[in-house]
Amino acid sequence: MTTTTATTPGAPTGALNVSRTAATAARVLRQLRHDPRTIALMILIPCLMLILLRYVFDGSPRTFDNIGASLLGIFPLITMFLVTSIATLRERTSGTLERLLAMPLGKGDVIAGYALAFGTLAIVQSALATGLAVWFLGLDVTGSPWLLLLVALLDALLGTALGLFVSAFAASEFQAVQFMPAVIFPQLLLCGLFTPRDKMHPVLEAISDVLPMSYAVDGMNEVLKHTDMTAAFVRDALIVAGCAVLVLTLGAATLRRRTT
Repeated sequence: MTTTTATTPGAPTGALNVSRTAATAARVLRQLRHDPRTIALMILIPCLMLILLRYVFDGSPRTFDNIGASLLGIFPLITMFLVTSIATLRERTSGTLERLLAMPLGKGDVIAGYALAFGTLAIVQSALATGLAVWFLGLDVTGSPWLLLLVALLDALLGTALGLFVSAFAASEFQAVQFMPAVIFPQLLLCGLFTPRDKMHPVLEAISDVLPMSYAVDGMNEVLKHTDMTAAFVRDALIVAGCAVLVLTLGAATLRRRTT
């Protein structure tokens, strides 16, 4: 007698499905729409930090030009990391994520949907921060402001990817916040913001060479110093984008179908 193996109708396939990804992103955006504090944190805080920084260096505008471009990329990365990790963990602990994964929805669809939703907000955040810095705060850059916007957007997407990834290892929102000193602060200290990376101890310089924030700052500095897009800028942008994709892939691999 021949037996046939039944396939569960709701079993997700391994391939990424565009409609399922878009539906997940739309659901996340609808939820965020009812959380104005989170939206304000993501969109307004980087702008407020840039305004504060501009007037901290009110008597030395050249100093603002030197570090403002770098922070234009760092602020979105930090805020998107913090908000994304907490928001995703909230869905995980509330059981929403587990219910989603019980539907015909693959892990890749979930991660891509969350990344698309938060990435949409990252576009708004980066555009506002870049426009504010260049056209209202007088940030003087040699290159195109559009290249600044590109790096700021890539940094925000990287922060989103890192937030999605670390949320898998936190059991509470407090633990998610605790990942910031472990994941963000070392990159902030070694990215070249405070001193050129080639002036650091060789061991620290070697570590900074594998941290994505280093290339974000390098990319911003390329725009600050050169009128045209340089090969170094393209390399830096591709590394940041590649790190974001890699971290999102790792996030999908570590996504559990059941919360403990």
